[in-house]
Amino acid sequence: MGQELLTGLPLLKQGKVRDIYDLGDHLLMVASDRISCFDVVLPTRIPDKGKILTALSAYWFHVMSDLCRHHLVTTEVGHFPDACRPYRDKLEGRSMLVKKTAPAPVECVVRGYLFGSAWKEYRESGRVCGIPLSKGLVEASRLEKPIFTPSTKAPVGEHDENITFDEMVERVGRKQAEQMREISIAIYLRARKMAEARGIIIADTKFEFGLATQGILLIDELLTPDSSRFWLAEGYQAGKAPESFDKQYVRDYLLGLHWDTRPPVPSLPPEVVHKTQEKYVEALRRLKNNSTHL
Repeated sequence: MGQELLTGLPLLKQGKVRDIYDLGDHLLMVASDRISCFDVVLPTRIPDKGKILTALSAYWFHVMSDLCRHHLVTTEVGHFPDACRPYRDKLEGRSMLVKKTAPAPVECVVRGYLFGSAWKEYRESGRVCGIPLSKGLVEASRLEKPIFTPSTKAPVGEHDENITFDEMVERVGRKQAEQMREISIAIYLRARKMAEARGIIIADTKFEFGLATQGILLIDELLTPDSSRFWLAEGYQAGKAPESFDKQYVRDYLLGLHWDTRPPVPSLPPEVVHKTQEKYVEALRRLKNNSTHL
């Protein structure tokens, strides 16, 4: 479910995971079961992944609504425009009706731990996106204060690139850049505290914002296993890669194949699909406080 396009609705954009339809004053965002790694969409689907992403995003938009206005209108298909009614079964649980905005041309990344591209950059220069960090940090070290590390928003098939805050200012203006940075860090700090109480470390996460006439809006997805690194708090130890609840498991599998991230794209075996699904379900269960309702 959720893989094929809804041919009776005007398609605006097909992303790596989401299909977005233009409904006039609103957009319809449909989360598929596709999974992407290294900016490439894999041929294998993860069952119910789109429903999990939608459930978590809706939950976090509600939790963070006092920190920033967001684009979510409803996830109740019965409240969608009439044109959506023929597709109710395909939309149920995996779609959001959202306000239409102009997406900012940057992604807002907050890092509370040193991992991934940030760890690579730190080893080379002692900095991340121009921000100097303490000496002697190791992989997966917890940072004294979370850092804001924006990136470009690359088209499908191309890689995002880390940029400095000053470069972000050049793209969106200083006032909006400062607002996005402040809101991103505030959301991360609240989410990190809530998640740690439920046994999950949010190592880093990315946010996207829309530019509307009434100001900036939080858009796209929010604090999901696709947009964040979720680690198991139990057994965490700086210096080694922690057990994750996100698609890092799939990345590690692909790296083990020595794949160069170019076509042909490898398929995932059934055991990797099943384990990945289990991780996404567990993230939902923990973060929504023992609820796996989709």
